[in-house]
Amino acid sequence: MIVYPNAKINLGLNVVAKRPDGYHDIETAFYPIPLQDALEVADAPTFRFRMAGTPLDCPAGDNLVIKVLQMVEQDFKLPELDIFLYKHIPSGAGLGGGSSDAAFMLMLLNERFGLGLTKEEMKARLATLGADCPFFVENRPVLATGIGDVMTPIDLSLAGWTLVLVKPDIAVSTAEAYAGVKPQKPATPIAEILKLPVEQWQGRLCNDFEESVFARHPEIAATRDLLLDLGATYAAMSGSGSAVFGLFKAPLEDIDKAFAGMFVRQRQLE
Repeated sequence: MIVYPNAKINLGLNVVAKRPDGYHDIETAFYPIPLQDALEVADAPTFRFRMAGTPLDCPAGDNLVIKVLQMVEQDFKLPELDIFLYKHIPSGAGLGGGSSDAAFMLMLLNERFGLGLTKEEMKARLATLGADCPFFVENRPVLATGIGDVMTPIDLSLAGWTLVLVKPDIAVSTAEAYAGVKPQKPATPIAEILKLPVEQWQGRLCNDFEESVFARHPEIAATRDLLLDLGATYAAMSGSGSAVFGLFKAPLEDIDKAFAGMFVRQRQLE
């Protein structure tokens, strides 16, 4: 059985307050995008886990796909499995690739082996692995608050826009990103800004991580600026980075040449 876990982008990200438990309350919008991994699971005589494609920066045993399998096996009897994960979504990019892999793995196991888990039960299990993991169960635009785990569906469509996604060869840790941010309540909530036309987002729909991350990694700032120079109606860093994206009214030619040596994907949104 094969599934295709997709990525997401963050439309705005406000770090609102630091909590007593050390985490931060945030406000952001998650939007699914058509950049996909491939995850195949089959019965096998003995367990096997293989990966290919874009390299990951974690040992195979720490992969969220394996953590989902281990979590499910605590409550359900499963056969030996042969698992193959092909990565297109880069890691350390703020695109939720690992979280998506986890969610799609749980949904695959639930369907393949008739586990009978509801969407809400799957979300609850996935929340123990990462705040944004449950997003990929419904896989629709949401406003995320709390630590990113409280999700409210929003009526938002970017159909017809061309998304250009670029990841410089830089990794930005979540801890590094949060260390440079001073929490504060935004002047205008993200939900209100998203009601405006995309043409009015730049300068209003902001990512609080950009200031400190751009200062430490000017290559990321330069990538965002180049997207704007190429005609992006809106461009920003996704999450804590290092990927940046631009929304264009039409596809671009020779986009790979403009970002030579970087991970670049152009997708039409539907």
